[in-house]
Amino acid sequence: MLFWGLSYVWSKIVFEYYSPLTTVFLRLVLSSIFLLGYIMIMQKAEKVKKRIDYWLFPLSALFNPFLYFLGESYGLNLVSPSVSAIIIATIPLFTPLLAFVAYHERISSLNIFGILISFIGITVMILKPDLSFRADPLGILYLFGGVAAALIYTLILKRLTVRYSPLCIIAYQNVIGIFYFLPFFLLFHYEEFIRVKPNFELISSLLMLAVFASSLAFIFYTVAVRNLGMSKANVYSNLIPVFTAIFAFFTIGEQFDLIKITGILIVVIGLSLSQKSKIRIYNKRHKKDINLRS
Repeated sequence: MLFWGLSYVWSKIVFEYYSPLTTVFLRLVLSSIFLLGYIMIMQKAEKVKKRIDYWLFPLSALFNPFLYFLGESYGLNLVSPSVSAIIIATIPLFTPLLAFVAYHERISSLNIFGILISFIGITVMILKPDLSFRADPLGILYLFGGVAAALIYTLILKRLTVRYSPLCIIAYQNVIGIFYFLPFFLLFHYEEFIRVKPNFELISSLLMLAVFASSLAFIFYTVAVRNLGMSKANVYSNLIPVFTAIFAFFTIGEQFDLIKITGILIVVIGLSLSQKSKIRIYNKRHKKDINLRS
């Protein structure tokens, strides 16, 4: 979550040189080189084990990195890092709704209350008192598109973690993602790419995005989903906007007025409430299982 929180600021720096699509494409290329190099050195390559996985890997890569990063990057290009991080951090907020639709899991009243509280916080951050937008509405739409893509991706990811290591899952998805982005990069952004003269700020920010945000962060998250489950792992997403806000303030000088700070606090409180009951239910069931076994 720390690496993902910092990624919003690193991306904002790279956007001063490249378009969002070029940024994501280069980020995936560098990440794939890093991950595949590690796999070759450590001899940890895994073969596809089931025929259905030949479809699941491209499908998962379609939603993440392709659709998710399109939504996140183009949204971040139009909206401040802190607001972007807050909207992306609502992914765990919608997880219970997705679980209800996909697996018929019960939604508690506290889940619903937390969702409503968080939406109030988002509204405070993006709307002015006269109901006009404080943030670019197209950017907000892009970001919520990224949220939708991430939710569908999580369902597919859950099936892949049973059969493959997190390292191989993220490496294969990033490589496949390169081919999704490649036609758009060559058609619309290649000339822009060759005109830019890279400097230390650009290269270092791209490397940070590739190694920490597109590689290590996703590997750590996949390990967490496999060992803790979706609900407990997603609780930690509440930290993303906090890390982003602090880092954006000290590095790119993003200004925080009382309204923005209030909105962030309301959203984080809502996110915490929406996850709290789920953790308690999980713990109770876990304790009950232990008692039955003993």
